[in-house]
Amino acid sequence: MPDRGGGPTGPRIRVGRPSRRVRTLLLTLGVLAVLAMAFTMFAGFWTDWLWYRSVNYSSVFTTTLWTKIGLFFVFGLLMALAVGFNIWLAHRMRPPLSAMSMEQQNLDRYRMGIAPYKKWLLFGITALVGLIAGASAAGQWRTWLMWVNGVPFGQKDPQFKLDVSFYAFDLPWYRFLLGFGFAAVIISVIAAALTHYLYGGLRVTSPGARATGAATGHLSVLIGIFVAFKAVAYWLDRYGLAVKSSDFKATDNWTGLRYVDANAYLPAKTILFCIAVICALLFFATIWRRTWQLPVIGFGLMVLSAILIGGLYPAIVQKFQVQPNEQAKEAPYVEKNLKATRDAYGIDGTKVSEYDGKSDTTDLTQLRDDVDDTASIRIMDPNIVSPTFQQLQQMRKYYAFPTNLDVDRYSTEDGADQDTVIGLRELNLAGVDKQNWINNHFRYTHGFGVVAAKGTEVDAEGRPVFTESNLPSKGDLGTYEQRIYYGEKTNTYSIVGGPQKEIDYSDDNGEKTTSYQGDGGVNLSNPVNRAAYAVAFNEPQILYSGAIGDGSRILYNRTPKDRVEAVAPWLTIDGDAYPAVVDGRIQWIVDAYTTTNGYPYASRTTLGDTTADSLTATNDNRAVVAQQNQVNYIRNSVKATVDAYTGDVKLYQWDTEDPVLKTWMKAFPDTVQPKSEISDALMAHLRYPQDLFKVQRELLSRYHVDDAETFLSGSEVWQVPEDPTNKSGDAVPPYYLSMKMPDQDQQAFSLTTTFTPNGRDNLSAFMSVDAEAGTSGYGKIRILKLPTSTTVDGPKQVQSQFNSEQDIAESIRLLRGGDSEVEYGNLLTVPLDGGLLYVEPVYVRGGGLKYPLLRKVLVTYGGQTAFEDTLDEALDKVFGDGGTTTEPPDEGDDTTQPPPTSSDPTVQEALNDAQEAFEAGQKALKENDWTAYGEAQKDLEDALSRAEEAQAEADKSSGGSGSGKNGDDGEASPSPSASAGDSG
Repeated sequence: MPDRGGGPTGPRIRVGRPSRRVRTLLLTLGVLAVLAMAFTMFAGFWTDWLWYRSVNYSSVFTTTLWTKIGLFFVFGLLMALAVGFNIWLAHRMRPPLSAMSMEQQNLDRYRMGIAPYKKWLLFGITALVGLIAGASAAGQWRTWLMWVNGVPFGQKDPQFKLDVSFYAFDLPWYRFLLGFGFAAVIISVIAAALTHYLYGGLRVTSPGARATGAATGHLSVLIGIFVAFKAVAYWLDRYGLAVKSSDFKATDNWTGLRYVDANAYLPAKTILFCIAVICALLFFATIWRRTWQLPVIGFGLMVLSAILIGGLYPAIVQKFQVQPNEQAKEAPYVEKNLKATRDAYGIDGTKVSEYDGKSDTTDLTQLRDDVDDTASIRIMDPNIVSPTFQQLQQMRKYYAFPTNLDVDRYSTEDGADQDTVIGLRELNLAGVDKQNWINNHFRYTHGFGVVAAKGTEVDAEGRPVFTESNLPSKGDLGTYEQRIYYGEKTNTYSIVGGPQKEIDYSDDNGEKTTSYQGDGGVNLSNPVNRAAYAVAFNEPQILYSGAIGDGSRILYNRTPKDRVEAVAPWLTIDGDAYPAVVDGRIQWIVDAYTTTNGYPYASRTTLGDTTADSLTATNDNRAVVAQQNQVNYIRNSVKATVDAYTGDVKLYQWDTEDPVLKTWMKAFPDTVQPKSEISDALMAHLRYPQDLFKVQRELLSRYHVDDAETFLSGSEVWQVPEDPTNKSGDAVPPYYLSMKMPDQDQQAFSLTTTFTPNGRDNLSAFMSVDAEAGTSGYGKIRILKLPTSTTVDGPKQVQSQFNSEQDIAESIRLLRGGDSEVEYGNLLTVPLDGGLLYVEPVYVRGGGLKYPLLRKVLVTYGGQTAFEDTLDEALDKVFGDGGTTTEPPDEGDDTTQPPPTSSDPTVQEALNDAQEAFEAGQKALKENDWTAYGEAQKDLEDALSRAEEAQAEADKSSGGSGSGKNGDDGEASPSPSASAGDSG
């Protein structure tokens, strides 16, 4: 009975239990932590949804999201049910534990320990495996969408006569299902075996049978299912041979069946399929027989057969049938590979023509007029002149140009097309003097204006001839929206359109301000949106800053390639987005590709390696954005544009026959506009993409041959030469150039490259593609194949000849005087009258001017070389006076006499005067004193003329024997045409 006395009993002390206030505080903190985590997850989801809605591609977000959610729950649930059911079944089949062995006594502690939590443990295990399986399946959303929306290719593989879509769309999904089935069975076997062991169905050390009949039947069925899946795998492996890669002869990524595959592996896979089916049936039979004897024997035979039939037999066939007569055995399969590879990469229409490489014209003066008709030779190298644009047209430190400018074409006043070097004056936050949150995200928000220059001309000082310049930009492009809110150098977010004014540009009257009027970006007037972005960007000020108000919009994900990749995550993005002025707007043009890795018999290539060259090695922004890095089918199926002001993204169907694009258009309807929607103004600026061209040239280095014998011999393997203008060792990039191939009637805007024999430097071929969209010849690939019986100098050898000419070398040495630097521009190759014309601009960064100016042009043709101030002068020298020959000159030929030497005192005095004049010119450049610079140049030319006259007198007095490369020792001096006063 309780004590009912009236005396006080004292306070009751509760030891170790927190007070109500502490519990409330802990509970509150826990709830807040959960809410914070939930809102963080919500913020990421919500901001993504808002962004996709802002660019009108919300269907991409929802389709992708629901596909991932569906795959996650379906396959997660399947895995959880499979594992959970087998655990439950193993528990239900547990034997009565009457005879207790020492093993079972030890296990009894674990059984008793988990007994109260069996349901929770079962739920936890199944949930865990379900989450892992669901997350893995969600990553296969592309595979699912391609399978369910697959469009036939209309082409059949040569071995199994199945449509290519089976390999591209169906087989990857079947392999995923098979892999999921294997995983489910293996996890179920492990879980069931552990459960049987825990509850006595399997015994390791206990006397008597090692497994109960129920455990034997249960595990046998699971293993039988595993073996049945293996049988399916063998059957699919038969078709997988058509897309299997291996190292073979001239290619490291050969794909498709070879003789040993068709005559050994294929029948072996069929036999192994039959054996696996029989073995699976034997395992299923243990439900009635309750013994593993026959299944184990069958499984052992299957393993032995896999070793003998699947491994040893093909090796014997390869060794004793194929190798003794390889060409005859492999030829039919090589022909299939040749055809499939050429089809898959769009190089099947390549026209290969024989080309002599040397002109038969003895009088080169007859070819001078043909040069201008054959090519508009671009001497402005877009990969070098960016610092010049920066110096002359940056205007403010908070503007900058891309490292590599772009080449486009615009119409001149007379209606002709002009190759143009173009760049945008983009925002450069590193140049903002005062760095703070307001300046970086509210005031400095955009670049301003296009800067363009003629690609074929420079002014008297070696500077670009601008056709669009100044701030605001003015010139030939007319009126257009000049503000650049989206660009290649715009990597941070900006908040625009609100109460905080933005700096527009500065002129003589001071800073101009503006406020964004476009509909790009996401509206921040909603407090939920502000809170979500504050969390997503880890910037609390977004939530409470007074600089954000009505009309404020946040712009992010602003680089053109990133925007296109985001709205079309199924595309591979070309590395070079380029700007164009179209219908009064600056539009970024982005080429995009559809790819697959499942085209039967087509050899694979790795995009990251194939598209790498000397430009991508120094500029990460030029690298391809590859969704699938290794592919064996590629099409430039989409042309995309990004508005530099609004950020509006448009996708246009370019390849109307591409089944991969049609498949994705079914999966994401209304995201790609038809080709007919491309305006004429936009069409004028579309071009053949560089990355596709680089992939095709890599394949054509081996697949230009059309017969199996030549392919197998490897005698016609080419390689892309190293860039001769630098020492990086990387491949030479392709060049855009308006030119006329021998079978063309007029110039076409083209993309060009050269080939050299494998392991050698002489030229083996010249390749071009018509790059101007909208023309009948667009995409036509031409290869001029040079004879193998004679050698024609390749780019590296031509560059070496340039550097070894004594008069040129001396001129280069003078150009490098002081602290000047010489940079070689793109070495352009132009086929001309059976020979090859090489042109290379030479730039100088002189003295205090830290930007390159075009000072010289190197030209060579038919053994004649010239190094002059202008392209016309160099061409006149080569085709008029004969230039500086690379062969030893005939005696008495005054036009090829070596340069004067320093062996005569008078000559040496003149050379000393020339050096002094050169140094004076360099000093004038540093001080921007152009008057003094002009006087120094005149002094330099005078000194060089005196040096030549003195040398001529010395030669006469010595009997006409010169020096330099054909005479006595001595250091050669430059000719007047190699004036060092042009440096800087």
